[in-house]
Amino acid sequence: MWDFDHEPHQSRLATRYQLHLMSPAACADRLALPIGEPDAADIGLVPVAALATTPGLRIIPGCAIASRRKVRSIILVRRARQPLTEISTIAADTSSRSSLAYSQILFKRCWNREAVFLPHRPDLDSMLDAADAALLIGDPALYALEERQNREERTGEELIYHDLAEEWIAHTGVPWVAAVWAIREESIQSNGRAIEEISADFNASRDHGLTNIDTLVTEWSGRMSLPADTIRTYLTSNIFYYLDNECLKGLRTFYMLAAQTGVLPQMSSDILAGL
Repeated sequence: MWDFDHEPHQSRLATRYQLHLMSPAACADRLALPIGEPDAADIGLVPVAALATTPGLRIIPGCAIASRRKVRSIILVRRARQPLTEISTIAADTSSRSSLAYSQILFKRCWNREAVFLPHRPDLDSMLDAADAALLIGDPALYALEERQNREERTGEELIYHDLAEEWIAHTGVPWVAAVWAIREESIQSNGRAIEEISADFNASRDHGLTNIDTLVTEWSGRMSLPADTIRTYLTSNIFYYLDNECLKGLRTFYMLAAQTGVLPQMSSDILAGL
């Protein structure tokens, strides 16, 4: 979002886009609303799972929120004494539908297909009181990893922290792709701007952000109680920002396995055509 938040491009982009900040799941909800409703949106950074359940969306080429190794911001936490195959309930933060879908696929294919996911607010202690394991997404996952040693000293309980991107890559051999920019087909037709122009705006913003990592680290160190080194590693090593051929292969694998396991409906192959 660099160009949308910083000059010299912020003012220009403000004439083209009206921004509303919210979770990826909420972005998907806005794209699912009929056009004309007050909260409906044209474009959103959405969990890839939303593309299987919201008709009429098209991926804006170029950008992704993905990982080719550890992602660190999506973790499954369990007690060391209970192996994955014996996990029957998972308290899950549902702020990202994709992370939930990836977790469900892994359990159905690899660990315990009968496991049940229970929606829960993202608090590790209360999640583990309510279920065998906890699924944490985003900032709560990063904070939980930072507090790992403190929690073990406080409770005396040994926990295992599974990085779900790392688990996915180990089981499938393809990248983890969490989110993409999506636009309504009807918005392209009514707006008068080609998708290539829109894609160019978002891709340029990403590229400029990647050349300003030091500034981003400084900005976000003031907003989050995380060490600057943790933020820098997350931005430079954990997240991959390009919807390249390998990530497209990862998306196709995700949609195929999600349909096979009944986690998501069968996807139209058209959604990835032309990317």
